[in-house]
Amino acid sequence: MKKVGIVTDSHSGIGQQEAKEMGIMVLPMPFYFEEECLYEDISITREAFFEKLNSGIEVTTSQPAPAEVMGLWDKALEIYDEILYIPISSGLSGSCSTSYAISKEPKYDGRVYVVDAGRVSTLLHCAILDALRLIEEGHSAAAIRDALENARDKMSIYIGVETLEFLKRGGRITPTVATIGTVLNIKPVLKLDVGTLDAYKNCRGFSKAKKVMIEAMKYELETQYKGWYQSKDMYLLAASSASEEETKQWIADIEEAFPGFQVMCDNLSLGVCCHTGQGALGIGFSSKIRIE
Repeated sequence: MKKVGIVTDSHSGIGQQEAKEMGIMVLPMPFYFEEECLYEDISITREAFFEKLNSGIEVTTSQPAPAEVMGLWDKALEIYDEILYIPISSGLSGSCSTSYAISKEPKYDGRVYVVDAGRVSTLLHCAILDALRLIEEGHSAAAIRDALENARDKMSIYIGVETLEFLKRGGRITPTVATIGTVLNIKPVLKLDVGTLDAYKNCRGFSKAKKVMIEAMKYELETQYKGWYQSKDMYLLAASSASEEETKQWIADIEEAFPGFQVMCDNLSLGVCCHTGQGALGIGFSSKIRIE
């Protein structure tokens, strides 16, 4: 058997085919479209998800059932001695805490290490890339878990939202605020901070929002995260639920603002898109996690 394997969930933005190519397993997240339950990248595609989201159907996220979590763990443990389960941050979903409790059952204790990396979407993807590298370097599952959790705050991401509709649906803003904001062309910028997605700044127009995000990211990298920025020992990230053309332009904007950096671009995970809708763009960074 192989020593250490990785299981994550689709809040990482990693699809089933990409997971196979990476040598990991991904638990598909359930979404409820009114009464209908569909599973990301299994029974619903990204395109179909947005069609339903934009149609006005009520869309809600849900935790995976414990039986589904254990079923995938059991499958992984047929291949690996130990597994790292790296799900969505506990600050954004209760599924991490539920999984941690399950991992303490005798069947899994000492074999399944649940990692609360405090991340979602492209930031979670980065943590998984780091975990794969650390496995290749020969580190144990326990050591990798500790390294990932100790690096919870070694990242940052800003997300600009094109429409207020889905923040209103999710209860993050009132219908009155959404109406006034739409009239005034207000485009919110959100910030993910160790597991919580909070308002950062409201901007007049999306062009202003993109400028604000790049300026905020540059300030953080030149001050708080200067060491990683200067050494380039980090991932520079773009994230998007916008069109291909808009995404390409956004990547070009980031490359122009940060010359010499390669930009890693992901689709925003569908769990995040429930709150942002289509057209959202993000910029972030994640330090490359190492074990000395």
